[in-house]
Amino acid sequence: MDWLRPETLIASFGAFAMIGVCLIVFIETGLLVGFFLPGDSLLFVTGLMIAAGAIQFPLGDSSFVVPIWLACLMISLAAWLGDQTGYLIGRKSGPAIFNKPDSKLFSHDNVARTNSFFERYGARAIILAHFVPVMRTFVPVAAGIGEMPYRKFLRYNFIGVIGWGTGVTLMGFFLGKIPFVAEHVEYFTIGFVIISTIPIALEVLRARREHKTEQIIS
Repeated sequence: MDWLRPETLIASFGAFAMIGVCLIVFIETGLLVGFFLPGDSLLFVTGLMIAAGAIQFPLGDSSFVVPIWLACLMISLAAWLGDQTGYLIGRKSGPAIFNKPDSKLFSHDNVARTNSFFERYGARAIILAHFVPVMRTFVPVAAGIGEMPYRKFLRYNFIGVIGWGTGVTLMGFFLGKIPFVAEHVEYFTIGFVIISTIPIALEVLRARREHKTEQIIS
């Protein structure tokens, strides 16, 4: 859908593009309804646009180009706040969150994949989930439901938000400094979107193989 393209989302916020990016990151990581948002490609394109000086912030009667360090700080903070919100939702609402019936915005397939992901990686899932679409939305909630000690969650979560929020944005920024990349932004964005879907595709295939194996055994 065109309105979900990173360039379209960023442009829709106009002069407040950086605030819009942070809002989207918070919704994706903190609210269950945000799992469909393009987090990885959004950060990548944000980095590309900052490298080109295309993201500015109003300051009185003028504006200034958002520096990459500020963008990384804001995005990482937004992701951190989103994860804390997800953990709190899971801790306060308990299993009722994952037991609600299927709807357009809630699927038990996502819940099953989340539980499988969490069981496979344990506490490391808090870090790794940031790099896997859908997982970064549901894993903090699962950590809260599972009553993971908050200090432990904070420790792994800090590493995850810095690695994802700063790492992916910097990747786009430094690639955006390369003239060939800057001239073919759309192609590199499409390529990054494809690459970012590989982890969830592998997870889905693994879950299907395990399900078939269980059926054969039973």
